[in-house]
Amino acid sequence: MSVIDTINNLIKIVGDAVADLVVGILGAGQIADLVIMGLGALVLCTAVALTFMGMTWAERKVVARIQNRVGPNQAGPFGLLQPIADGIKMFTKEDTTPASADRWVYNAAPLIIATFALLTFSVLPFAPGVVGANINIGVFFVIAVGSASTVAILMAGWGSNNKYSLLGAFRTVAQLVGYEVPMLLNVIPVIVLSGSMSLVDIVQRQTLADGNPGIPFIVYLPLSALAFFIAGVAETGRSPFDLLEAESEIVAGFHVEYSGMKFALFMLGEYVNTLAVSIVFVILFLGGYAGPILPSYIWLLIKTALVFFVFMWLRGTLPRVRVDQLMALNWKVMVPLSVVNIIAVLILAKVFVTSPGLQSANGGILVAPEAQALILFVANIVILLSGLSIMARRARVLRLAEEAQIESRRAANRATASNFIGGAPAK
Repeated sequence: MSVIDTINNLIKIVGDAVADLVVGILGAGQIADLVIMGLGALVLCTAVALTFMGMTWAERKVVARIQNRVGPNQAGPFGLLQPIADGIKMFTKEDTTPASADRWVYNAAPLIIATFALLTFSVLPFAPGVVGANINIGVFFVIAVGSASTVAILMAGWGSNNKYSLLGAFRTVAQLVGYEVPMLLNVIPVIVLSGSMSLVDIVQRQTLADGNPGIPFIVYLPLSALAFFIAGVAETGRSPFDLLEAESEIVAGFHVEYSGMKFALFMLGEYVNTLAVSIVFVILFLGGYAGPILPSYIWLLIKTALVFFVFMWLRGTLPRVRVDQLMALNWKVMVPLSVVNIIAVLILAKVFVTSPGLQSANGGILVAPEAQALILFVANIVILLSGLSIMARRARVLRLAEEAQIESRRAANRATASNFIGGAPAK
């Protein structure tokens, strides 16, 4: 194996070497398999925890630059030791529990949300042959496990026995459950084009036979990519959809009664879920780890970092939206557009096929992949622009109606004022 191949497959080579070492010591069998899986889980959890620390530092620095501030710069060079200082602070803070709380539910909630956040990474492919479990329903496994945090949030709000915590939990559940719908709807076009729900197969569908990157699905499905990203922002509770932590309204939401490491576990769950959404977006729409020259895992890191940068950019620039605007965007805009997009993709993918085997089996017009990508791209843009034009027209109608109502009230006030000025009040 050449040096280039060794570098490109470094993670797989190291993993196979460790597995062979364990088998050589313990012998082939269930015990060796359990040890190998345990080591893999330990390495993955450690890598994710370290990434969580790096994400907190990076976000504080990037948002500081956006808002013309400095950010962490005292703890270590460039403030790199700030996450470690924050971790020490969380470990040493007093662990308080409300006297009237349901202790079992209250204490289990942060553990559950952190566990399910880490469980998502068990099916994500990080490089060719580097995946915890290549299951044939990987897409829906990720979404289902990610939505399990809803239960933990409800447990935190209920177990705290605090009206503000419970209110924050209810608002969070309404937001998360609502935005799971467009997230699922915009995964369907990707499944239609790839012909599989396996995340590994989806990446391979965006990769050429020689291993070079092909056409990413964001070119085929720009509307689905945009809707999935917006739903991902809402699912992770990030700005401008961070209504679950509306401090000015509900005193920090469902985790207001938590402190110390319990609070840190909630923060870990938020950032790890954000990292998972970024990686899933890269896998579904940006070709995953496929890329030229550089090793595959480096390409995955670069693409994920770019997606997470957009998360940070939104947090540093956009104000928080109102809850009615949040739900209206979901049910009145994203869900209808997603349904129309699914219908269009199903029809066009049936009519314009890229495989002679599909043409002979199901009929249709045989076209090159580039032509199919162009057709679907144009259809997505037409649907998006049509939806935006309808929304703009509806907003204009509502604005004119509101202006007319305001003007009628002003006229009534002027008439009343003239009656008082001219003489006796009107009877």
